[in-house]
Amino acid sequence: MQEMIDTVSAHWSRPLVLRAAGACTVFGQKQPHGELTVQSGNPERSGPSTVRVMKVVISLQTGERAALRRTAERLSGQSSLSEKLYASLGRQQPARRTSFTTRTKALRKATDCRGDMLGSVVVGVGIAGSVRIRDLLAPLSSSAAEKLTLKGFVSRRTLPEQHGVEQISIEEALSRNDIQVAFVCTENSSHEEHIRQFLNAGKHVCVEYPMALSYSSAADLWDLAQQKGLVLHEEHIELFTPDYKQLKKDIAGKQLEEGSLHFTGGSLKPDFGFPSFSGIARLTWLIDLFGELTVKEATLVEDEERKYMKLTAHFLTKDQKPLTWVEERGVGMGRAKSIHLRFDSCTLTELPAGQREPVGLFMQDMVLFSRKLQGEVPTEELQAEQRRILHCLQLAENIQQFCQSTAA
Repeated sequence: MQEMIDTVSAHWSRPLVLRAAGACTVFGQKQPHGELTVQSGNPERSGPSTVRVMKVVISLQTGERAALRRTAERLSGQSSLSEKLYASLGRQQPARRTSFTTRTKALRKATDCRGDMLGSVVVGVGIAGSVRIRDLLAPLSSSAAEKLTLKGFVSRRTLPEQHGVEQISIEEALSRNDIQVAFVCTENSSHEEHIRQFLNAGKHVCVEYPMALSYSSAADLWDLAQQKGLVLHEEHIELFTPDYKQLKKDIAGKQLEEGSLHFTGGSLKPDFGFPSFSGIARLTWLIDLFGELTVKEATLVEDEERKYMKLTAHFLTKDQKPLTWVEERGVGMGRAKSIHLRFDSCTLTELPAGQREPVGLFMQDMVLFSRKLQGEVPTEELQAEQRRILHCLQLAENIQQFCQSTAA
């Protein structure tokens, strides 16, 4: 017999429990099979919140341990609840609540015994890498991402354990047989090298955009992945944002006459490549919305002392409609996008707000990557995505060539 407890993880990452699949008594009331909701202990965080359900399977058979997924239960200050919950499962409450790190280690060890799991490593522990670690430890319940289990992380820095996950060397990550998947989250300039290393070692790769800083390198990497029968996935969380999803719905069926997309943000970091590559998310928007484009002109204005730059690229659609992309960055500039899209029937000058979703952007991307690993994504969808990504990189390279020829 098995009992299942679902833990509810709110977006501030310290949830309370709780749902019980079996009947139990909580707060003096008998709860039937079904859902048991417990309010957060933080009254200041009332209102809409991002909620994710994660499953934990606890075996009650002697000597048997079912595969456990991560639990984030927080029972501090709810001792009566925890006692009754454990009692309902026929188990004795631990004398001392273990730390998140200790629970994570135990649960990862339990899940490792499952033959269908794919061992993963995160390479680079910046913002994106840290989010990848978090999501791998708490994958979306009942999704393909549950097939991934984190084995370690790689960093140039010497770091302590991250939620019970140990740092390993790049050599170990490449050679270990229990690691089948790599998440590359380093600077753009090192993406190509890391992808090539892991593909040659027989590992599937998920990489933050752009996968390379030239079209030819990206095409070569994709050829390598296909030759080895591996999945190469380039992250594009910008396609999962609520404003983009709503914009795509709003303009469906409309005929573009002319348009522009203007992005502002902080100064570029070193090793992120030419601005047309570091800002390739904006190109992805334009191509996904309006199809293949042709670069007609591009210029780059730079002020190194002020750490300021402004890239302006002019395109034509297949229907010979003009589009302009402006990427402007400098110290203290706020991160923002603005649009001006004139269609045959209307003009849009503001991005729609869109509806916030309960699943984070990186988690949505990880689920898509995991579905590719499980063979759940249709071939035509994979081919269309590959064409779009390579077209973006080709445009980024064309823009760079235009700017460099103008500067010369």
